[in-house]
Amino acid sequence: MKDLTLAEAIAALAAGQVVALPTDTVYGVGAALAHPAAVARLFALKGRPVTVALPVVLADADQVASLAVTWSAPAATLAAACWPGALTIVVPAAPALAALVGADASIGLRVPDDDTVRAAARAVGPLALTSANAHGAPPATTAADVRAALPHGLAGVVDAGTRDGAVSTVVDLTGPRWRVRRVGAISPQRLGELLGPGAD
Repeated sequence: MKDLTLAEAIAALAAGQVVALPTDTVYGVGAALAHPAAVARLFALKGRPVTVALPVVLADADQVASLAVTWSAPAATLAAACWPGALTIVVPAAPALAALVGADASIGLRVPDDDTVRAAARAVGPLALTSANAHGAPPATTAADVRAALPHGLAGVVDAGTRDGAVSTVVDLTGPRWRVRRVGAISPQRLGELLGPGAD
């Protein structure tokens, strides 16, 4: 698998290819949302069920406006306090957008605290991005791990050393009260400080 510079990775994404990128947590494999066929390949590359939705990575909160999602005041509050960082915010989405990433009626959005992946999203638009490993396998924390886990189907990997941060917290804002889908780097207590009580 080829080592890519950031510029090469951006060019590959813009051309509808799948690349591996570092994030603030682990390495991810990503495709531009603007290329639905590339997004579909992410599921096949990982052996990921199409019913397990792919998260979407943004360059910054301003990119939310480019997506057909319902961006509520609580979502904006969390983004202002926790982005960039390890928080995935699940919000209602238009059916076509949700279907693109394998979801029913919502989408998970995140702005990682990593300059490389944010630069890629800034250049080509929002990215469907998931951990660079076979579905259910341990995450890849180095470029060598990516090569071993996914030897075929990627344009290459941007090697940025070891990445082994805590997983992102996933908070669901699709109901009347927020709830945590996955506990990670940002505690439910912190979310409560920002939003008030969540669902029981």
